[in-house]
Amino acid sequence: MTKLLVAPIAQADTKIGLADTSSALGTHDTMRYGVRSVAFDAVQKHPLERRLAKWEETQANLRAGLHRRVYGLHVPLRQTMERDIVSKLPGHPALPSNNLATDILNGTDETFDFSDFLNQPQDNITDMVTDLPRAMECKMGLGQ
Repeated sequence: MTKLLVAPIAQADTKIGLADTSSALGTHDTMRYGVRSVAFDAVQKHPLERRLAKWEETQANLRAGLHRRVYGLHVPLRQTMERDIVSKLPGHPALPSNNLATDILNGTDETFDFSDFLNQPQDNITDMVTDLPRAMECKMGLGQ
C-alpha cells in the first residue's frame, strides 16, 4: 500500500561538488558534467523552497491515491486521460492561450493566484492579432 503524503518530504541537498565532478587531474570535467557555475556552488536553496517546488505534484498524487482507494483505479486513469486530451486541444492562433478546461479538471478554476492578476505580455490586447479570419487561414494553410 502506498503512502499518502499531504506535504512533500524534506529532502537532503543533492548538490554535486568539485570532488564529485573532478577528472584524474583534479580539475572539473566539463565534458561529462557541463560548464561549472559559480552561482550554483555559492547559492544554497532553502529547504522550504525545495518542498514548495514539489507541492503541486504531491497534492495531485494525494488526490489520485484517495480517488483510487475510494472509487477504484478507473477514476484516476480517466482523470489523467481527460487532462491529456484537453491539454492537446489547439487554441485559436490569434488569441492568447487560456485553457479553462485544464483549470477545471485540475480544480484551480476557483482559485485566485498571482498569475491571474499580474500584467503578463500575453494579456496585452494591443499585441493581439485583430484579423482573426486571416490568422485561421494561415494556420489552415489556405492563405498566403
